[in-house]
Amino acid sequence: MVQMNNSEPASSLATRLIAKYNQPVPRYTSYPTALKFCIVDDTASRDALCRETDDHAPLSLYFHLPFCARLCWFCGCTKIISTQSGLADTYLDYLELEVDLVRPGLGADRTVAQLHFGGGTPNFLTPEQIQRLSQIIHARFEFDPDAEISVEIDPRTLTEDKVQAFRALGVNRASMGVQDVNPAVQKAIHRIQPSDMNRRAIDWLRQSGIQNFNIDLIYGLPRQTPESFADTLDEVLSYDPDRFALFSYAHVPWSKPAQKILEQAELPSPEAKIAMHAQSVERLKQAGYAHIGMDHFTKADDSLAVAQRSKTLQRNFQGYSLFKDAEICGFGISAISQSPKSYRQNFKDLETYYAFLDAGKRPVDRGYLLSNDDRIRRQVIMRLMCDMELDFREMGRALDIDFDSYFASERNELNRLSRDGLITLDDNRLVVTDLGRILIRPIAAVFDRYYGKDQAKYSKAL
Repeated sequence: MVQMNNSEPASSLATRLIAKYNQPVPRYTSYPTALKFCIVDDTASRDALCRETDDHAPLSLYFHLPFCARLCWFCGCTKIISTQSGLADTYLDYLELEVDLVRPGLGADRTVAQLHFGGGTPNFLTPEQIQRLSQIIHARFEFDPDAEISVEIDPRTLTEDKVQAFRALGVNRASMGVQDVNPAVQKAIHRIQPSDMNRRAIDWLRQSGIQNFNIDLIYGLPRQTPESFADTLDEVLSYDPDRFALFSYAHVPWSKPAQKILEQAELPSPEAKIAMHAQSVERLKQAGYAHIGMDHFTKADDSLAVAQRSKTLQRNFQGYSLFKDAEICGFGISAISQSPKSYRQNFKDLETYYAFLDAGKRPVDRGYLLSNDDRIRRQVIMRLMCDMELDFREMGRALDIDFDSYFASERNELNRLSRDGLITLDDNRLVVTDLGRILIRPIAAVFDRYYGKDQAKYSKAL
């Protein structure tokens, strides 16, 4: 345990504690995490996973569009590198087959509250391909009038015609990967993207009517320093985004071999990464952004910030969300679906994905059926990640358990976190401190019964 020293400066103590808790830990977009998913090797098991649906819940659709024109060496996504736009035509054929297999089992009267296009690079598609994707979706699903329809964009391959096509599809929010505006960093990660290119993309979005947009940054990349990253943050703040995602670079070359290239460059030290994160949190707060938790920041009047204050914020595979109890239906390679009692994930390679659909079978590779204990812990972890506090009696009533008895073995760990200043704790309440918001993943891990077994396979908290 780190012993508190009243004579130690607060900034030095915070740095020391961040270093202590900066261990491999899940991001908790699901519980249990995807590492617990099991291979589905028979039709009966696959059918059982696919039957676990809620006929009354709103739908949250996710479409994975995996193609990228160029490889970013830091990327951990499931992607296919190609400049052949015709590949997307074939992929759309199979997306249509998958939607037609899945849609009848979802119930006729359910509407879509959320739709997200991720990748890869969704704007790899041509305007005509985006229009076709729109027809596939809108011919088969009804949308709530206030549905959030969002897309991840790469300004390097974006055109004004593509923006207009996404707007015609119904997109009302865009997420733009910037990572860093420093030319030396961009060269080191194989992603040349000048700030003027970002501004042009934002202008196209706003002119089309897509007023809401997020910016994604990554700290811990080669050639970054606290000083250079501060300059990047100042530049990107001038774009005036609604939301920021401030991601820690996850170096996992054992699963993403291209990341080995970055080891030849100047990766910042753990101390420099911590300094980048700490100064960025402070700078965003000064600029009026609310720290939603972990690596997400929004303007104070943003719907996510409002939802957090009213304790209705949610968290799922798409990150922080507004849509309570929505059932996630994922389409495309690697896409993950989530129902109240199960998770299922599609095959990650095109050949197998296509082969299953050619045979008229759902392309589900892995899945998980939640136990009652899993569902209890999932709810506790989600509320902690969203609310930054837990009321033990209220949580116990909601889950029909005696919270103190059920989580008696976790109490020692909570006491340790309290002594280290990550939470305040009394007999009935846990409240995450400002320092704890940065380290919310290790706090949530206290309630993860599987965490110790898989710890080495996760990226570090910062």
